[in-house]
Amino acid sequence: MTVTPSSIEQVIPGQGAMAQPSAQPAGKKAKRKRFRFIANGKAATGLVILAIYVLFAIIGPWVAPYDPDKITPDVLQAPSARHWFGTSHLGQDIFSQILAGTRSVVLVGAIAGIVATILSVLVGVTAGYLGGLADEFLSVLSNVFLVIPALLLIIIICTSLPKVNDVTVALVIGATTWSWGSRVLRAQTLSLRRRDYVEAARATGEKTWRIIFFEVMPNLTAIIASGFVGTVIFAVLSEITLAFIGISSVSSWNWGTILFWAQGQQALAQGAWWWFVPAGLAIAILGTALSLVNFGIDEFVSPRLRTSGTGRARTASGDKIRMKVGFTPVVRPAEPPAKIEIRDGATR
Repeated sequence: MTVTPSSIEQVIPGQGAMAQPSAQPAGKKAKRKRFRFIANGKAATGLVILAIYVLFAIIGPWVAPYDPDKITPDVLQAPSARHWFGTSHLGQDIFSQILAGTRSVVLVGAIAGIVATILSVLVGVTAGYLGGLADEFLSVLSNVFLVIPALLLIIIICTSLPKVNDVTVALVIGATTWSWGSRVLRAQTLSLRRRDYVEAARATGEKTWRIIFFEVMPNLTAIIASGFVGTVIFAVLSEITLAFIGISSVSSWNWGTILFWAQGQQALAQGAWWWFVPAGLAIAILGTALSLVNFGIDEFVSPRLRTSGTGRARTASGDKIRMKVGFTPVVRPAEPPAKIEIRDGATR
């Protein structure tokens, strides 16, 4: 007598023919896929930190405990309960200056990132999809901006303008830092324009703009988002650099202005570490948050990055597999269960 496990399902739970996989509702699966990016630890941490910065950028000048320009007798006071981040050489509260300067930094980064992203998408996707003379002309234009040092060009343009404010600096940065993103988008568009679904849309008579926006662009979303984050990081550092070297206005507060006055008054030589350390930490934390978001985008797009090192996979029997960096795990199908023979009351 031969008995297969399908008839004695109670002996091997979950392996019999009657065992059915746990089906999840389609709505639950779609919801989990929609929030997979936010569920990523790196992306979630970065987004939370960015949300705090945006909140301070909105309400910072209103909740600042002191007027950042107010001169008081408390000259070069170390951090205390009265002045959390200490005071400057004029008795100005450093914490209030940090809060007031957050708006300028966030505004410049956001505007520059949007402008550079729009230009890179227009130039890169158009050049990659159209090809021909349009591709050659736009590629030459991108190469010209690519070989020019961006920061040096920004300094030259800002020093040539009669008046420089945050919006002007953001527009200059965005108009001079789009070339790298456009080259990446052009290369990706060249690989997408000959795909089957694009050829099918072209064969059915779809207009060019509709193919670009509805067939090509959705596949470039992650690259566009990553380029936007990278541009924001560069814009923040450039804006702080311009303020630190005195190119932009030193009368409006941002973190670079704080470092400008600290360096000009030799804060390090006077031992006033609290004058420049908080601004440096604010810059470092913001850059870290943007980098975490960028890493989260990469892992969201690439399943290998998402599961590398600490990822988990399951076999057909439900056992967990620990994946190691540098190796691509291969889950083999489960072997058919051995037959159980029962002869004369004895099981073999």
